[in-house]
Amino acid sequence: MQRDKIKKVMDACYLAKRVRALLPKLPNGVTSTHIHYLDTIRKLELKTTNIKVSDISDELGLPRPGVTKITKDMEKLGLVEKKAAKTDGRVVFIKIIASGKDLVDKYVDQYFGELSAELDDISDADADNMIETIEKLYEVMKGRK
Repeated sequence: MQRDKIKKVMDACYLAKRVRALLPKLPNGVTSTHIHYLDTIRKLELKTTNIKVSDISDELGLPRPGVTKITKDMEKLGLVEKKAAKTDGRVVFIKIIASGKDLVDKYVDQYFGELSAELDDISDADADNMIETIEKLYEVMKGRK
């Protein structure tokens, strides 16, 4: 990729950050990270009933200590409940409760469903190319630290 095109890609990333800032206002204390984790937990719950921090960490590609912190925050906010495994108290299972499900329904399913209608002129193939490009850029930039 040519230097001028790289600059345009970086400008587009800046614009993407501004787009995220335009997402709907969340309830007090709830962040977009919480919504992302709740959505991930919901997806994992379709596969199994016993979700652990390690499952969320693996799914998101994030370190366990950070995931542990966010899940504690979500528990304090009343979005998830945590229960120790009966066989090993060190193992903790995480489950979305009604208030967390309501947030995912509103801020993921409903909002993105409405947004989908407004973005129907962008093909899935174009969106996939954008995602792939951003992921490649992220990997290159992460390796430069």
